Amino acid sequence: MPAPFRLTPFSLGLCTLLSAGFSYAAPTTLPETSISAEAEADDPRVKETSTATRTATPVRYVPQAIDSIKTSNVVDYGTNDLGTALSGIPNVSSGADTRFDSLRIRGFDASNDFYLDGIRDDSQYVRDLHNIERIDVLKGPAAVLYGRGSQGGIVNRVSKLPEFGRRSSIEAQGGSNDLRSLYADLSTDPSENISLRLNMGNMDQNSFRDGVSGNRQLFAPSMSWQLTPDLNWLVQYEYSRYNRTPDRGIPGVNGRPADVGRDTTYGSDHDFIDDKSQSLRSKLSYDINEDWQLRQTLGVFKLDSDFDNTYLTGYTPATNRVTRQHWQQDLTTRNVYNNIELEGGFDTFGLEHRLLTGVEIGSQRRDPKLYTAATTGPGRQAVPSLDLYNPDRDLRHTGRMQVSSDNHTEVESRAVYVQDQLRLNDQWQLLAGLRYDTFDIESTNKLRNISEDRDSHSTSPRAGLVWTPLQNHSFYASWTKTFSPAGGGLIGITPGAAGNTNDLSPELTKQKEIGVKSDWLDDRLSTTLAIYELELYNRRTSDPLNPTITLLSGKQRSRGIELTGTGKIAGNWYVRGGVGVQDATVEKDNNGFEGKRISNVAKHNGSLFLTWKPEMGWYAETGLTLVGDRYADNLNTTVLPGYGRWDALAGFRQKDWDLRAALNNISDKTYYSSATSAAQIQPGEPRSLVVTGTYSF
Repeated sequence: MPAPFRLTPFSLGLCTLLSAGFSYAAPTTLPETSISAEAEADDPRVKETSTATRTATPVRYVPQAIDSIKTSNVVDYGTNDLGTALSGIPNVSSGADTRFDSLRIRGFDASNDFYLDGIRDDSQYVRDLHNIERIDVLKGPAAVLYGRGSQGGIVNRVSKLPEFGRRSSIEAQGGSNDLRSLYADLSTDPSENISLRLNMGNMDQNSFRDGVSGNRQLFAPSMSWQLTPDLNWLVQYEYSRYNRTPDRGIPGVNGRPADVGRDTTYGSDHDFIDDKSQSLRSKLSYDINEDWQLRQTLGVFKLDSDFDNTYLTGYTPATNRVTRQHWQQDLTTRNVYNNIELEGGFDTFGLEHRLLTGVEIGSQRRDPKLYTAATTGPGRQAVPSLDLYNPDRDLRHTGRMQVSSDNHTEVESRAVYVQDQLRLNDQWQLLAGLRYDTFDIESTNKLRNISEDRDSHSTSPRAGLVWTPLQNHSFYASWTKTFSPAGGGLIGITPGAAGNTNDLSPELTKQKEIGVKSDWLDDRLSTTLAIYELELYNRRTSDPLNPTITLLSGKQRSRGIELTGTGKIAGNWYVRGGVGVQDATVEKDNNGFEGKRISNVAKHNGSLFLTWKPEMGWYAETGLTLVGDRYADNLNTTVLPGYGRWDALAGFRQKDWDLRAALNNISDKTYYSSATSAAQIQPGEPRSLVVTGTYSF
């Protein structure tokens, strides 16, 4: 029997690079990097995006709020996770621990609404940012282009691409908690029509948390090949491994985080999580003529994740003990997405159209196998509890583990969509889109040898209007809707579940948004002011007369206002930041959540960073991140106090060298970054130093 096909780092990654060196194509020339792009490298603004419309559109003319952050603005502080990188984005908050990325956008869970270069990336793992150019956060439902989910918005990571004539660099970083890393960003142009880029590196780091450490590895080659003057092939591969200690934080006591040291942990020295992710993406772009382009994108993703985790589940006041459980998991996931798009411009009766049509076919597999501590039979042993203030982490569970669940889930999805960006005149622009999705899911319980499937379908519209009465100010209004089918988040349904859980129609969420986007100071500074109402109007809730029956009669609502500003204010001075105010609550519910705020969602948050950065020589930056009170749980029993974190950076750069030092949490403020429940609260990082040196050649 032939060996099964496997994605391996070198069989796919190295082939991308090595084959290009021996290939021949028509003698065309790749576009050179513009001087203006080099000069604007320090500008925190992103003036054009394709995340919101899947077409290259100026941010000013997108009738929906979108926030972007360049990873170069956060990695110098030692940040390499999405939760921390986006902590100051208005009305965005982290709900993660060390197991996987998790975010709230405008009060709604976005843990499964991650994308990489516009391709769905919804597996549970911690994403590496070293191969990422920027992070786009599109606020509000995005099903019109991206399909299911996205109740509060999506997060799209835009990866680093090959660029003709680009310089290479090597970067070393060291700092507090034994941080040490070495990364290379290498570029070469073996011919006039091929450009290659390779990002690779390794990072080791301990933690201010007792017994917690991690190691990251990255290998990410990419190739841009101009096959003919009209046809370009972009191939990207990424292998990322993150082997680390899981950390579930500290418990809540009497409605607040436990009054224990920031370094206190309750796990075992034998705990680990080992994620190995691989992504292969191919994009063919064919210019039919000056106005029309045909694109075909293929994305393949694979995750292998294993963990052994002893974690806290609660606190018993009578004994002053922290209770724990012991779990192990073997998880594999596989996503394959194929997308074909046709984009072009044309005129009708003097009106300018930018039309996008697309077809998307997706196939997903998820195989989690969970083990738990045996409670009956030979070898059973209770998981030892620990003292709240003096936990003895040598007390570990050594008893027999037994299989708790062993499931296999398959998802097949199909979609067709159309979008028209219509320019009525110099002042008015209209955006209209419609997408139809089918979502077929089948889950198998291997322990009970039973399967169940569910087929869903939905139509997702979007409409937006942009009015530009003044040259530098665009007012907009938009309405959009999304759907969330049963089993469409963390994919999977429960075969044989009691009641009607697996037979429910999708949840539906709609958003109304108005705002104004402006450019100031001779187009150097850009601002966005947005006001919105976001409503999940058929939220799943139990029948008060029969708890086994689920009704679609609940309601969850978020109302808020956001103001952001990025750009150059004068001379060598730059600014980036924003503030958000929101009220995200459950309006109707039969499960005890009615009137409660959504966990991990602050009523107000924001950030402001001020940078002085001449072209050469000394430069500096300082910034403040503010987050209001949040609840650790949806029952609102435990409060995470609000906080302000002050960070700063100073550096010196010449043509080839750049050396900088960042100080995080200068005032050494005790704060709590997120929570997954009232029993699992993550302390924020104390004062820390990160020093980074880059050599370009």
